[in-house]
Amino acid sequence: MEEKKNPVEPSAELQQLVADADTGGRAAAGAVGKLILFVAVGWSCFQLWYASPMPFVLGWGILNDTEARSLHLGIALFLGFLCYPAFKRSTRASVPWYDWVLAVVAAFAGSYFLWFYADLATRPGIPNMQDIVVACTGLVLLLEATRRAVGTPMTVLAVVFLGYIMLGQYMPEVLSHKGASLERMLSHQWLTTEGVYGVALGVSSSFIFIYVLFGSLLDRAGAGNYMMQVSMALLGHMRGGPAKVAVVSSGLNGLISGSSVSNVVSGGIFTIPLMKKAGYGGVKAGAIETMSSVNGQIMPPVMGAAAFLMVEYVGLTYAEVCKHAFLPATLSYISLFYIVHLEALKLGLEPFAPGRIRGARERLVGWGLGLSGTIAVLCAIYFVAEAAKNLLGESAPWVLGFLLAALYVWCLRVAARCPDLPQHIDVKNPVLPETWPTVKAGMHFLIPFGMLIWCLMIEELSPALSAFWATMTLLVLMVTQRPLTEFFRGRPIAVREIVDGLREVFLGFNDGARNMIGIAIATGTAGIIVGGITLTGLGLRMTEFVEFVSMGNVLVMLLFTAFVCLVLGLGVPTTANYILVATLMAPVIVELGAQSGLVIPLIGVHLFVFYYGIMGDITPPVGLASFAAAAISGEDPIQTGIQGSVYALRTVILPFVWIFNPQLLLIDVHGWFELVLVVVSATAASLIFAAATIGWFQAKSRWWESGLLLLAVFMLFRPNFFMDKLYAPWEAKPAKQLYAITKELAEGQNLVIVLQGTNIEGDDITKTVSVQLGKEEEARKRLAASGVTFTVLGDEVRVATVKFGSRARRGGFEQGWVVKEVKVRSQAPSEHWVFIPAFAVIGFVFFLQRRRSGPSGAIPAAA
Repeated sequence: MEEKKNPVEPSAELQQLVADADTGGRAAAGAVGKLILFVAVGWSCFQLWYASPMPFVLGWGILNDTEARSLHLGIALFLGFLCYPAFKRSTRASVPWYDWVLAVVAAFAGSYFLWFYADLATRPGIPNMQDIVVACTGLVLLLEATRRAVGTPMTVLAVVFLGYIMLGQYMPEVLSHKGASLERMLSHQWLTTEGVYGVALGVSSSFIFIYVLFGSLLDRAGAGNYMMQVSMALLGHMRGGPAKVAVVSSGLNGLISGSSVSNVVSGGIFTIPLMKKAGYGGVKAGAIETMSSVNGQIMPPVMGAAAFLMVEYVGLTYAEVCKHAFLPATLSYISLFYIVHLEALKLGLEPFAPGRIRGARERLVGWGLGLSGTIAVLCAIYFVAEAAKNLLGESAPWVLGFLLAALYVWCLRVAARCPDLPQHIDVKNPVLPETWPTVKAGMHFLIPFGMLIWCLMIEELSPALSAFWATMTLLVLMVTQRPLTEFFRGRPIAVREIVDGLREVFLGFNDGARNMIGIAIATGTAGIIVGGITLTGLGLRMTEFVEFVSMGNVLVMLLFTAFVCLVLGLGVPTTANYILVATLMAPVIVELGAQSGLVIPLIGVHLFVFYYGIMGDITPPVGLASFAAAAISGEDPIQTGIQGSVYALRTVILPFVWIFNPQLLLIDVHGWFELVLVVVSATAASLIFAAATIGWFQAKSRWWESGLLLLAVFMLFRPNFFMDKLYAPWEAKPAKQLYAITKELAEGQNLVIVLQGTNIEGDDITKTVSVQLGKEEEARKRLAASGVTFTVLGDEVRVATVKFGSRARRGGFEQGWVVKEVKVRSQAPSEHWVFIPAFAVIGFVFFLQRRRSGPSGAIPAAA
């Protein structure tokens, strides 16, 4: 079967870099290669089955969470030893005999729960000799697989925690514990769901795999190339067009991709040479592509798999996690887009590719019609679907399925009338594609993604079930898009077209499984670290340790946490970094913030940790994404990483902003008017911060102009800082008014109270906590739904119960503590009045620089 050769292919070194980082560097041929292929495809089939409702419909193949995690890890370890060679110098073309032995033994140890689940359930905490031998062997082989697939730093970190478990009695007083026997440690780590088979591995088997598979299949279907071509058509004619294409296309790919390195390579082989040709220079071109690709991990709905972990750790729904993460991720991309525009102005770059000459009115009308048409279509789809559900009842899914199929066929009919999308961009003689034909040529790729969003946000299905239906939609698309396109073009449908579609599905299943090997192993190893924390009680000691380091200052505590994330990010993958630091530090930050009178949303802390963990892919001296970009640009990876770190500043400040101003996460935003205010001010602040750090707004900024712009940024991001100096933001109410206040609060608002009590060390503590309220009308029911109940004895109100795993528990409520007071918002003027002087400062600097630069926005030659 002939394949279209892409004239712009990644070099062998780049392909090896991506393989080593994401899929395993070994490419065995012959029977061994086929075995690896079929095991990987079988793994994807199992995960698709596990995510589907079919086991419960048919009553066959039902696995509980622990059995599924065990099989998930067993297959990952088997493929890990076959796909990842032991050393860089090891052969890539074949599998040595000892790797076969390790793979089989590791697969048995990893899936031990599956084979002996009933026996293990009869002896909890009392392992026999076989259990001990398997657990010990499994831990050792998991660590070796981690060294190969994830890297030495994470392996060393896991070994340190194992040593800490065993040698706790010899540690300094602040970290000491009584230690644990070998038997207890092995049982806790391997034979329970507190260690390796804990929450992280459960999220990997339940959610992460199906989304990685969905992304791999989308790429195989051609959606990745479609996003690149649409970005080129929309933005290629602009000043600094290739850089803007890199930002937008990487952002779109980030919706479905969880790997920054593969994102750099897949898009960077086109955009980096184009950026260099446009005049950006190799270092800046590599840094822009690096930042664009790395930021893909913060973009919902996938977020590098962290979104699914946050669902478990924070106790929010998946839709709520995406809602809180959406605005910061969007701001990060908007400001990066603005940065590359400012860089183009600084360098005096001209539009790169010849564009269609259109006046301002024509452009405005075109964008207006495009946006209004898109909104109209989306509204029509929504209302038709809702009407069908209301009128047709149980028959609605069949009718909606038929309508979806009709929409798909219509999209393909439209696409068939357009030329096929090119599979590459000619970096030597780039040609700007026509916008509307390019958009129409791949509209059908939006249907699976639309199915995913619909199931998640409208139907409110579980993340796994939503991804299953989206994946099934995508599989139908992959098999039928070629034959139907040929049919609509009046050509006979050849069997080859169907076979090609099935082949792409098969290879997509392989890609998804290969991409999951490192993630599954990393989440299993992260379980070792989490298990060490739970077995030794380290999490409780961290509060005292961090309080000592930060001296009770919340800002210093956040800086310390950011530093820990950055250091770990140098050698630990983003997902594992997030699991580790979130387990250790997130509760500590919330607790110490509460003791300082600052209510810090738990989701804000988790996103804080996640953002700083991602920066490890950029920052020198490791920064794999920077190394991949430098390999394409031919520049020094350290310089590329440093330049990327400068561009990353606009992302780095956002976590600090939302800790002190949670409205950036769309928390405590009431009404459409306030939502618009928050979005507009945050967007303006991000753009002005980019201008201030780049040193260019309308012209080259003088130092005091950059200072004024940074002051305006602070006023836009932290308006409450200034207003709180003039007016007290909270008003204290007696504890006995608790139920009356609870009843008055609207749905989604937070009840804020001050608690007094004694902690586990015997210290008297006062802390401020909050919990989000639901829509129940009766006050006691609203509180109970949030996981907390109170007892009232005269004027004294005391916390009666706190439900395990509830929002109240995660918010810091303590059973038996006394409610000192209830806090309500004061009648102070809105903090948003601060926006007026902030925009006045921006306007003042704009006016000064505009006078220097002239109406074109370019510096005169004499300047």
